[in-house]
Amino acid sequence: MSLTTVEVDEFELLNAKNSWISKSCLKDINRVECHPVLPVKGEKNVLVTSALPYVNNVPHLGNIIGCVLSADVFARYCRLRGWNTLYISGTDEYGTATETKALEEKLTPQQICDKYFKIHSEIYTWFNISFDHFGRTTSPKQTEIVQEIFKEVHNNGYTTTASMEQLLCENCDRFLADRFVEGTCPLCKYEDARGDQCDGCGHLINATELLKPRCKVCQKTPVVRSSQQLFLNLPKVEAKLNDWVDKSGDDWSYNAKVITKSWLKDGLKERCITRDLKWGIPVPLEDFKSKVFYVWFDAPIGYMSMSAVYTPEWRKWWQPEDDTKITYYQFMAKDNVPFHSVMFPVCLFSTERNYTMVNHIMATEYLNYEDGKFSKSRGIGVFGNDAQDTGLPADVFRFYLLFVRPESQDSSFSWADLATKNNSELLNNLGNFCNRALSFLEKFFDCVIPEIQLGNDELTLLALVTRDLKEYLSMLDKAKLRDGLRLILSISRHGNQYMQFQKPWVLIKGSNEEKIRAGTVIGLSCNLVCLLAVMLQPYMPQTVNIIGKQLNIDISSFLLNNFVAVFLPSGHKIGKPAPLFEKIDPSVVNQLKSRFAGKQKSQEKELAMASGLDIKQITTVEQMEEAISKQGDTVRQLKQSGAQKSEWEPYILTLLEMKKSLEKMKLATNPISIEDLEKEISKQVIAI
Repeated sequence: MSLTTVEVDEFELLNAKNSWISKSCLKDINRVECHPVLPVKGEKNVLVTSALPYVNNVPHLGNIIGCVLSADVFARYCRLRGWNTLYISGTDEYGTATETKALEEKLTPQQICDKYFKIHSEIYTWFNISFDHFGRTTSPKQTEIVQEIFKEVHNNGYTTTASMEQLLCENCDRFLADRFVEGTCPLCKYEDARGDQCDGCGHLINATELLKPRCKVCQKTPVVRSSQQLFLNLPKVEAKLNDWVDKSGDDWSYNAKVITKSWLKDGLKERCITRDLKWGIPVPLEDFKSKVFYVWFDAPIGYMSMSAVYTPEWRKWWQPEDDTKITYYQFMAKDNVPFHSVMFPVCLFSTERNYTMVNHIMATEYLNYEDGKFSKSRGIGVFGNDAQDTGLPADVFRFYLLFVRPESQDSSFSWADLATKNNSELLNNLGNFCNRALSFLEKFFDCVIPEIQLGNDELTLLALVTRDLKEYLSMLDKAKLRDGLRLILSISRHGNQYMQFQKPWVLIKGSNEEKIRAGTVIGLSCNLVCLLAVMLQPYMPQTVNIIGKQLNIDISSFLLNNFVAVFLPSGHKIGKPAPLFEKIDPSVVNQLKSRFAGKQKSQEKELAMASGLDIKQITTVEQMEEAISKQGDTVRQLKQSGAQKSEWEPYILTLLEMKKSLEKMKLATNPISIEDLEKEISKQVIAI
């Protein structure tokens, strides 16, 4: 198809011509990039943070695209625009989950944090995440700044004190956090309910409501004791928060707005900010010196403490002068929204000081794996450390995760789809255009960019590319990363169509005029390859480095503007062209899909029964009651061993079905009314 058949108006053609002739995309050589990065008065200053990944586990691909990778793409884009950009993140290390993991692995909480911080750091390095600083919430700076902010909040009268009944294990000499207590659910009588939620009926419960509670560590029965706790007085700040959300929320992702509005709809309630734990930041008050801060209170302050570790001038970002503007973007999955849109802002408002408030909360939906969910314990899905062992480049993972980024609804990672997108979009579209343009230049012009004479076809191409480039800038300004990637691929398609229609390999064999024409086609195409590399910088940094070497130019020397100018002038000599991408064969897809499929469904059904049980052999009420007891023991053993929920949940589902079957068997031998039966069975049905 000829590009001349596409509608482009005269104004677009004239702008394309003027930009090509008179404008430049080179960075200002007089501008010095400073380290550390600090905001500058009168310039655009962008602060980027990604939700702190919890340190007690290995992040899977859904975790990675939900926070650190999305933030990385946006931070790279901001730098590409020439804006002062600081990207901060790190690991969230305090709280009950760390203590639980430490017990499972027979390590101290600090050892657990050190172990998994190293794992997280190595994974993000492999994925080429460009943090300015990747820190930890267990740093001395975190303790210092959290306590400083708390004192401001407390002294300003935004905290209250109340007595809470908690379970105390006298044997372990400690109050039991939710995850350290189990017992019988008061609603459905499920025997292995947790201190915060029952997996039998799905209801939220308080630990003190459990029947027959037991300490998860020693299995002893705890006692109820009162404990004084501090609360953050959210209602006192509610009006100010509502006003702020109304003014700022228009620049948030849709789900962030909806989630926040739902929290505000019924009014805010005071929220406890202290816990009777040992692994956490101590509360700096004499009457509460044995307590630590609840992790939800201290974790968001980690953005500040990590900035402080990065530079002693961190307050220039977090408490800027009146004439210095900071635009703050936060990236996260939707489950983290309330902590960033309600809790953290309330905390900052309560200091009554001029802290930087978030302007843009960009939340994703969830990324699933194939037809289900990621599960480490069952070996289902790709986790960060697994990706390195697949043989696929990090850039291929980055490309695909961003291509299917769950911006407005849940999406799925699929090996077959990854191979399709790699082979069609990277290999046959983007890679094909880049390799053909550079290979033709090597073959016909000895790697030297010839003179480019713009005709109507060239101006039409430049106008179409400019149109996509402007849309690319518009999308990335709004952090719509998936759309930005599609516009890059649209430009390479324009290039392929242009080259295919012009046929420079035929023109080069013709008259002198046709040879000049071939030079124009190939020279312009090579310039578009350079533009594509510049636009790809936020998405595929390794690939950009390869293209830069093939073009024999530093891609980072260019800024991105809303016009297309000359990137490679006539006379510039490129390096050695080579294919950028490799085909992923169906055999590789099948191998990877099988490798990360985990246990098959048929196996799961078999494993969901306790060892030695065969449901087909159970024919009497007595046998079923004995089997239920054994199945319950298996569930308890699995949970006490520290197994993940995804591992013991199938056994619970089987246990509930067994209880339903028992009621039916009793009915057959001792009939009761249908109403009574329905009431009894309803207690056993799991809420999903």
